[in-house]
Amino acid sequence: MRLTVLGSAGSFPGPESPCSAYLVEADGFRLLVDFGSGSLSSLQRYAGLHAPDAILLTHLHCDHMFDAVLYVVVRRYAPDGPFPALPVYAPSGAPDRLSAAYGDESSVEDVYQFYALQPGTFPIGPFAVTVDRVNHPVETYGVRLEHGGRSLCYSSDTAPCEALLRLAQNADVFLCEASYLDGMDNPPDLHLTGREAGEAATKAEVGRLLLTHLVPAWGSEAHTLESAATAYTGPIDVVRPGASYDV
Repeated sequence: MRLTVLGSAGSFPGPESPCSAYLVEADGFRLLVDFGSGSLSSLQRYAGLHAPDAILLTHLHCDHMFDAVLYVVVRRYAPDGPFPALPVYAPSGAPDRLSAAYGDESSVEDVYQFYALQPGTFPIGPFAVTVDRVNHPVETYGVRLEHGGRSLCYSSDTAPCEALLRLAQNADVFLCEASYLDGMDNPPDLHLTGREAGEAATKAEVGRLLLTHLVPAWGSEAHTLESAATAYTGPIDVVRPGASYDV
């Protein structure tokens, strides 16, 4: 598998990054995991406008799904379109949410073929995909992708929880959010700190920790990285758009 980061900013686009979007490739198949605000630009820069073969939306907060609304125009109105409906795996409210955001009182189900997520394992292209509900205020799924004996876990947005540890267990690569700064009075049951991401990586015995979803406007990359390293002794990176990792 190959992971390419299209966007990694938390909550809203930063000056150097769109919001969450990650392209995972294997056997010529490209799965786009999340499609946050601004990431349509990065998709064109680092992969191609029509690169995705399927989309998985972990939850319906705008910083994880809003460019799926803009992508309707790409697939419906292209000069060589319209294109066949693209598979989208998402929480059950996705068809109504995307249609409402598009705003013309029409369904987007000519553009997307929706499959409602629920905890369990299922195939998408060559990937064995496992999802489970994690600790976030709306219906949100952490994701584990497996292919060719290798595994990638993506936390999505979550506070500490057992489901995250199950998904990440022995993963070769753990792409984990670290939105909050340690030492601050952070709201409960919403996001992780760098230290908490490191603790989850250690408990799950992962091979590599990739930190994402930092909030540039009021965060500190150096603080987050240092905090994660106090709890996890393996290799750690803070991801950036355009970065690619072999899993």
